[in-house]
Amino acid sequence: MNNSLKNNQNLHKQTQHSDIILAVAPMEGVMDHTMRALLSKIGGMNYLVSEFVRVTQYPIPRSSFKKLVPENKNSAKTDYHHPVHTQLLGSNAELMAESAANAIAAGANHIDVNFGCPAKRVNGHGGGSVLLQDSETLFRIMNAIRQQVPAQIPVSAKIRLGYEDEEKLFDNVAAIENAGTNALTIHGRTKKDGYKPPARWEKIGLIKDRTQMRVIANGDITDLDSLTRCKTITGCTEFMIGRGSLNNPFIFQDIRNASYEEGCHQHRSQLALLFIEYTQRLQLEYDEVATLGRLKQWIGHLRFEFSDIQHNLKTLRQSKSVAEFSVKIQNILKA
Repeated sequence: MNNSLKNNQNLHKQTQHSDIILAVAPMEGVMDHTMRALLSKIGGMNYLVSEFVRVTQYPIPRSSFKKLVPENKNSAKTDYHHPVHTQLLGSNAELMAESAANAIAAGANHIDVNFGCPAKRVNGHGGGSVLLQDSETLFRIMNAIRQQVPAQIPVSAKIRLGYEDEEKLFDNVAAIENAGTNALTIHGRTKKDGYKPPARWEKIGLIKDRTQMRVIANGDITDLDSLTRCKTITGCTEFMIGRGSLNNPFIFQDIRNASYEEGCHQHRSQLALLFIEYTQRLQLEYDEVATLGRLKQWIGHLRFEFSDIQHNLKTLRQSKSVAEFSVKIQNILKA
């Protein structure tokens, strides 16, 4: 393909996707503020969502929201000026509402509620996707939060298609909307599905046709091609990317630049530098064991897009210290 034709195609793709909104998904145990900062530095997204703050026996105090979501001390933005939404998880409407008010007092300017987490330990304590079995509880939680926080503060929720099945899907959406919720992120799977492919984007499209809420599509968006297909099927212009952003931290820029087809090899030198910065950030927050664990966790995702990491995964995972890991990853990415 000649360069002129290629450039014209890329320009067309950029124009085609200039209206989209991209968000970073809130993955517990992975997407903490150190990873959010790293992705924000690369850029391309419109906003990020925090890991959930669990609300159980008492309202979460203002001080905790500044610690758990440190961006709230910076006008709810990263150092690179990307907004960060504070996410709550819990089943007690009153406690959730009081916690939401405390989050706003701590600096949050958008409250998101997690009704999608499929983790057994979360569902076992009455949080996350288990609540998709009870539309009335969804309404009570969202209504209590909407009534508690100022009208200008957006309130959103994240759901799956259901718990065991999709029987209550439209009842759940109606309950959330009737509570005054502004936006709804939908992962196109049930809790029972876990992360088994494919995400059922067509169900997200059906919901979008039936609601006045903004709808954000989530699930199996890993590159420009999958986003384009999701957009066609759902009619959405807003998308949330989770695992895809860990597999390829440049995904948002790649989508914006219509350049993913060039391949991740072009990012190897950038990734080497990012590993240095990420390691330094981790060491400010965690001890040696936790830092090494986070680094190993991330390469488990990166291996899907970076063949050099895939080929050297075993030797990287055998690292006994952060220093040893750092030398290995730099040698691999700079080779």
